[in-house]
Amino acid sequence: MPIKLGPAGVPLSCKGRTIVEGMDDIISLGLETMEVQTVRMVAPQHFEQYWQAGVLANKTEFEMNIHGPYYSELLGNRVERGRSMTKIETTLQAARTINARHITLHAGHYGGMSPGSAANEQVANVFAGIVDRVHEIWHDDEDEFPVFPWIKDGTPSKIGVETSGRQELWGSLEEVLEVVNHVEGTIPVLNIAHIHARGHGKMRTSEDYGELFDQVRETIGTKEFYCHFSGVEHRSGNAMHYTQIKKSDLNFEPLAEFIVEDGGWLDITLISDSPLLEHDAMYMLQSIEKSRHRQLERKAREDRRRALAAQTGTTPAVLAAREEESAKLAEEANDDAEQQPAEEETLVESKAPAKKAAAKKAAAKKAPAKKAASKKEDDNVFDLDTDDDDDLF
Repeated sequence: MPIKLGPAGVPLSCKGRTIVEGMDDIISLGLETMEVQTVRMVAPQHFEQYWQAGVLANKTEFEMNIHGPYYSELLGNRVERGRSMTKIETTLQAARTINARHITLHAGHYGGMSPGSAANEQVANVFAGIVDRVHEIWHDDEDEFPVFPWIKDGTPSKIGVETSGRQELWGSLEEVLEVVNHVEGTIPVLNIAHIHARGHGKMRTSEDYGELFDQVRETIGTKEFYCHFSGVEHRSGNAMHYTQIKKSDLNFEPLAEFIVEDGGWLDITLISDSPLLEHDAMYMLQSIEKSRHRQLERKAREDRRRALAAQTGTTPAVLAAREEESAKLAEEANDDAEQQPAEEETLVESKAPAKKAAAKKAAAKKAPAKKAASKKEDDNVFDLDTDDDDDLF
């Protein structure tokens, strides 16, 4: 089950802002991949960074990927498509320089077209041309002595078609799978946040992820997956913006559970699109490790149960039922133990007013007696005995 995780861009914690320095930080964090962002433009001065990154990636077997322009108009008119292809061309050149395994691209708005086979056919034709172009760049016969060894010996980047997160954009899961199924050299880029948003919050359990990956595998017959993950705020089937994972209704734990329990056949690259970038990439890595730990614990319990069942002449199912009953009784005992002090405290609180009233009542009874006694003492002081006149002076 090969799985690689990394951020979409240079890590936030990286003191330097170059791609190579970002790669160093990613490797030190125990992550294995990154996605270079060329979402708006590729400036010529960036190619020195790309060249250095390609050399480092080739030496360390670090997986490099690249994201093309966000704003594309592949379903627009000839001028709009030409403008988009110019931007994509620079991304393809950069991808060769850094030895990118995947190039992620968007199709953009439907333009004047409606969702359906005609729009899918046009997108498929455009992506077929992009695949041909990336092969031309990679195998340039005029470049007899290529500077980069991976160009001569490696394989061209795979063109990734990304699912979109808004209803007005081409790129539902079904549309992406139909195009990828007809264009060799392309792969689907499953942006889980986008799929979740377009499905009105559909990705909630490990079974949901099982259905998603099975659908892709059955449609295009692949075991290789390139995915983006992030928290997302969504409304009415549209993604509004990315959020950190812990602040979203899109949880990563179900995907981690699926990967560990049922994803042994996957070759998956997971890119963190979160605003926290490498921090959420590390969070995803830790979640997968926790799922693996839980799986090992469960298997150990099952092994002990089978061994004990063989010794006692019973079945593992019976032992499991007994363990469950014991755990239930222990939980009830804990609840009772926690409830008893609370009840005693309530009882004490309920008795307090009664005690207070009784004390007040007793004080009231004692007060007149004390007053009467005081009065008697006063009477004695002024009750003069006339027989003892000599004692007065």
